[in-house]
Amino acid sequence: MTFPHLFLGHWIDQRTIGWPHTLVPGTLPRSWELWASPVGGLQLDDDVVVGPGAVRLGELLPDGELTEAQLLNRGHLRGFHALRLEAERAVIEEALLGDLAVVQRDAYGTVEAFTGLQAAGVLDDLYSTAARNAELGPTFDGGTPMLRLWAPTARGVDLLLFPEDDGEPTRLPMKRQAGGVWGITGNSEWANRAYLFEVEVFVPTLGAVVRNVVTDPYSVALTVDSAHSVLVDLADQAWAPERWAVTPAPVLRHPVDHTIYELHIRDFSASDATVPPQLRGTYEAFALSNTDGVRALRELAEAGITTVHLLPSFDIATIPERRSEQARPEVPEAGPASPAQQEVVSAAADRDAFNWGYDPFHYTAPEGSYASDANQRGGLRTRAYREMVGALHGLGLQVVLDVVYNHTAESGQSPRSVLDKVVPGYYHRRCMAGMVEQSTCCENLATEHAMAEKLMVDSLVTWARHYRVDGFRFDLMGHHSRANMEAVRAALDELTAERDGIDGRRIYLYGEGWNFGEVANNTRFRQAAQGQLGGTGIGAFNDRLRDAVHGGSPLDAVRSEQGFGTGLYLDPNGVGALSPDDQLTELRRLQDLVRLGMAGNLADFELETSDGRWRRGDELDYFGVPAGYASEPAECVNYVDAHDNETLFDLGVWKLPADASMDTRVRMNTLQLATVTLGQAPSFWHAGTELLRSKSLDRDSYNAGDHFNRLDWTGKSNNFGVGLPPASRNIAHWDAMRPLLENPANRPSPADIATARAAALRLLRLRSAYPLLRLGSARLIHEKVTFPNAGADQAPGLILMRLDDTVGERVDPSVAGLLVALNASPEPIVERVDGMAGLSLQLSPVLTEGPDADPIVAATAWDAPSGTLTVPGRSAVVLVQKP
Repeated sequence: MTFPHLFLGHWIDQRTIGWPHTLVPGTLPRSWELWASPVGGLQLDDDVVVGPGAVRLGELLPDGELTEAQLLNRGHLRGFHALRLEAERAVIEEALLGDLAVVQRDAYGTVEAFTGLQAAGVLDDLYSTAARNAELGPTFDGGTPMLRLWAPTARGVDLLLFPEDDGEPTRLPMKRQAGGVWGITGNSEWANRAYLFEVEVFVPTLGAVVRNVVTDPYSVALTVDSAHSVLVDLADQAWAPERWAVTPAPVLRHPVDHTIYELHIRDFSASDATVPPQLRGTYEAFALSNTDGVRALRELAEAGITTVHLLPSFDIATIPERRSEQARPEVPEAGPASPAQQEVVSAAADRDAFNWGYDPFHYTAPEGSYASDANQRGGLRTRAYREMVGALHGLGLQVVLDVVYNHTAESGQSPRSVLDKVVPGYYHRRCMAGMVEQSTCCENLATEHAMAEKLMVDSLVTWARHYRVDGFRFDLMGHHSRANMEAVRAALDELTAERDGIDGRRIYLYGEGWNFGEVANNTRFRQAAQGQLGGTGIGAFNDRLRDAVHGGSPLDAVRSEQGFGTGLYLDPNGVGALSPDDQLTELRRLQDLVRLGMAGNLADFELETSDGRWRRGDELDYFGVPAGYASEPAECVNYVDAHDNETLFDLGVWKLPADASMDTRVRMNTLQLATVTLGQAPSFWHAGTELLRSKSLDRDSYNAGDHFNRLDWTGKSNNFGVGLPPASRNIAHWDAMRPLLENPANRPSPADIATARAAALRLLRLRSAYPLLRLGSARLIHEKVTFPNAGADQAPGLILMRLDDTVGERVDPSVAGLLVALNASPEPIVERVDGMAGLSLQLSPVLTEGPDADPIVAATAWDAPSGTLTVPGRSAVVLVQKP
């Protein structure tokens, strides 16, 4: 017997209910009935449906299985029976305001199943056509504000409008409009006033009608701690600081020109002593003129960083916004492997000012904890946020926002739930029984539903139009559909510089195209996952190159597996069971993946592989799936570290030999960054990677406070050995961490950090100096990029990439070509390069000029008659072919 607190049926459209085939065993005849109650309480009493106002809406007639059209965005219902309902639209709309249940009876009238319904499909069918065209949330027309809320199952909606002194609100009834939208028009005195909605609505999981007092899902501004929405006109010049208004964003020639620097807003200034204390950790800190952080960003931009990617900055659910209410843990000066530091940090973790922010509360309003106390409320936050954007543009940097439309912080009737309190059961993705899916580790959002997609698209357009940001990075993008991302792309493409202040066609989109959870393998829809975005120009992070460089995978329980950039075969750490021969075979296989990644990870790029065959990128294997997935290089984002998992330096501590010198660690850090920076795809660095940034081996610092996330722009410390990382995510590895953290040889000196930074900035200058490293199209990559000396007998540790500008149209008139050489071996490699004898090459002046030039790199040699290259050990070099 199945009861109504489960929701096994799916109301697909006005005429169709999808019914689980598992509830219809055998071939005996059965019948079905749809019941409704306006106030809830449907139940069975001796096989009779009873409840307050219970009404039988009609018999449901079997109608085969769901059609392909009905399975769109709900492929997990394949094989479900289709039950046909004959009822008037008005009857259906009335029924949707209350409790619903389907009864299945056998041939004798005995109840076999009695269950509730998931109704997102019929809500879309009834209302989305009209509602998609509505301007939801706060809008202004000539100073007159309007508010609209989509709440098709609501019995009534009142606006609670608060006076300027935040006293008792005025209650104003809203009027139901087409498409299930409720609206109200105010007057100019409403501007900048706080407001809430009171929604009278049936909540299926409670089985009752409730009055939910809730903020606006389309909030563009909020009061402190997101207690109220605020009626802010984003076009009001009061919120438009001059620097933001007059400073144009830098323009990039092509998406592959993006050289991205991933930065947490609080990390940028929280530990910067040159920032006034009241502005540390804020938007406003970016607008200061000569702080350590601003100087560092300026130098990075001058070297070649083009884009700052900001971790989530929408309204976050878990950070107290009043500084006076934020915990300030006094972290003790304890040993490098002491648990004392993490005990204090962990005790304050949910009350301090730090969190990565992947817990959305309101998607389209700036986070309040990043505004100084003076700029917490309403439009002041908008102004402070725009100050940051304008300052970054002024430094020559584009701005990318990290967005999280795949989940919400909470759902249902929880305190920080918004969407579910407005349209219960609609916005979140649910399992077969009706519970909210949580594969994202939070409450999964169902952007395959029409109005959830609209929320996502409208929010992104608002950020683009009203904040003039230059790109978006999508958290867990594979949990969205390709259709979602195409809708986003189309909406942004409509923005014009003349009308909207930004050319939406230049906005770059990229994200995590991972394939997992309830949507995996296109179970429900065609995902926006790796290999399924061809032709969109939307980038997906390249874990193939990342893992080939590191060795192993971030999911490995043991961190010590080595790769191309961490000493596999050439500098073994003595951990693991592979024989030297097997290590050599594996290294050569990984080198193939690095080459492919440096060629933009193109699915159709052909290269000679370690088995002696020529293969396309999509014929190389990566854990059972094709390694190459991009149709154009912009559809791949190359990286070797990010906020997730260990920093690049910490990975080196795990994977390089325990007795590796700091010089080795610095050089291998540079080499790993070179695989990303000198390749054909957009390049992505984690902030501080050029400073050997450490999080004291923490693999997941999302809630580890300022202590473990400290970013020191002065280069005096890289934050290694500041205690064992928080037990909640790391305790299983503490015993292995202790000797690593306690070893003073693993802590770089300021001189070591300066050396690493100088080498990293030279990589940026190389990428910036030579357009051949950023060809921008698959056609040009096929035409000009080759990997000589690859194949079965390739030298272990050596990757050569030739860019021949004598073939086809000229890209860079200043050179005839480039030769990129990466040597992961401890020793110099001397190699005669296939097909290059007689060519005149010289080491790029970027690597030889200046007081901090590396004398080891300067020892690179080229013998033109024989075409023989000498590459110093643990080096990344670029040689220039003279025109």
